[in-house]
Amino acid sequence: MKLEISRVVQGCRLGTLTGLGKTGQHSLETPGCLLYTRCASVPHLTQDTLHTLTNLPAVTQVTLATLAEHQEVLEEFKEGARAFAGLHDTVVYCSLHDPAAPSPPGYTTNKTVSVWGSGGRAELTVARFMALQAAVRPDWYQNMADGETGQENTSRKRVRKAVDRTLSHLDECLLLHQKMPELRGAQVWGVVEGGDVMEERVRSARETAKRPVAGFVLDGFQSGAMGDDLRTQLLTATTAELPHDKPRLVQGVGRPDEVIACVEAGVDLFESFFPYQVTERGCALCFSFSMETDPEQAVLDSDKEKTIPQDVVQENGSDGGGDAPGKMTCFEMDLRDKRYREDFRPLVCGCPCYCCRHHQRAYVHHLLVTNELLAGVLLMLHNTAHYLGFFRALRRALGQNRLPDLKQQLLHATRDTSPVMAISQGTSTGDPGPTRHCTFLNMHILCHVICI
Repeated sequence: MKLEISRVVQGCRLGTLTGLGKTGQHSLETPGCLLYTRCASVPHLTQDTLHTLTNLPAVTQVTLATLAEHQEVLEEFKEGARAFAGLHDTVVYCSLHDPAAPSPPGYTTNKTVSVWGSGGRAELTVARFMALQAAVRPDWYQNMADGETGQENTSRKRVRKAVDRTLSHLDECLLLHQKMPELRGAQVWGVVEGGDVMEERVRSARETAKRPVAGFVLDGFQSGAMGDDLRTQLLTATTAELPHDKPRLVQGVGRPDEVIACVEAGVDLFESFFPYQVTERGCALCFSFSMETDPEQAVLDSDKEKTIPQDVVQENGSDGGGDAPGKMTCFEMDLRDKRYREDFRPLVCGCPCYCCRHHQRAYVHHLLVTNELLAGVLLMLHNTAHYLGFFRALRRALGQNRLPDLKQQLLHATRDTSPVMAISQGTSTGDPGPTRHCTFLNMHILCHVICI
């Protein structure tokens, strides 16, 4: 595996990971995301349905949290999770925890960590952790780590202990890795811990960089774990201690605005659990990432200072936080709301996904309120396509030196929550050009609201 950096723009690294997988035939553009799975399957989607989407990530993430209870089955199968789940043409990365399922704290000891799956808690020693990796047979995997430093009032002593444990686990994993023929050709990624303590973050990064690891997993920066400014400071200090020619993956960050902040701090890779969380809330991603100038949109933007009555129902989530898994963010619309009962527009105007090309908001609303399984399928298709399109736009913005334009679009998403603004920003393709055919409707609505 080799990271080829083509451009660095104010700390943002644009490049390509080449030589991925045991055959070296795959590549992944950075900044980019991995394909999120639960128990080695994308939630709600079959393999055939998933591959109706184009430009899927070359790397698929599986988690020990969801696979630990199937250890005996995988060991008897003897061909790994990729063949067992039908993930044939992809690189497999195995992480410890499921980023979409918070793990209860208080179950970590000097020698063990715990993961939580559908069957409850599984306690892992380094020996069992490595046995699981041998059964899964990933191309990449992170070392076992003590990541319980995100709670409030975590002492510096506890953070220091977490760093020491993680480094000790890494050394043990590297030693056992050499002795396991099942892991021949696989690569270990070192986990950087340190909580919100700058000194421990720097120490963890420096010590992990001394080990023969293929890349770095930055843990403890999940949404809600700390303030945005502190996260940026810690990430910037941490990445400064890491080699420039090795990739950095941050865990637990999915919101588009937080993704951009992490990219500016030097992060290369992300997990794509955010579309799944949005789908589980019965919501659809609807934020705009088009950087093209639309003259009709400029007319709408010029009227922002005019007051829109408070009784105008909001389309996007009004809270920019969205830290909790079940908390709606400003980047999505809640299709369970009854106002979509007779809304016959696509989820997002111009979106090329199957859902937006063939169905309307009213139909998805009907599926949600009647608890039809098809609702999750359609929403997951749309949300995954929209999220992958955002990363393509992010790379394009870096290549064209237009990251401020993309950030401005996301700023609109966090401030403009009326149906007028949400509709007018409703393009979600990976292509730069915005869709025009919804804009005239937007201007009509705006004029009507202003007249009222």
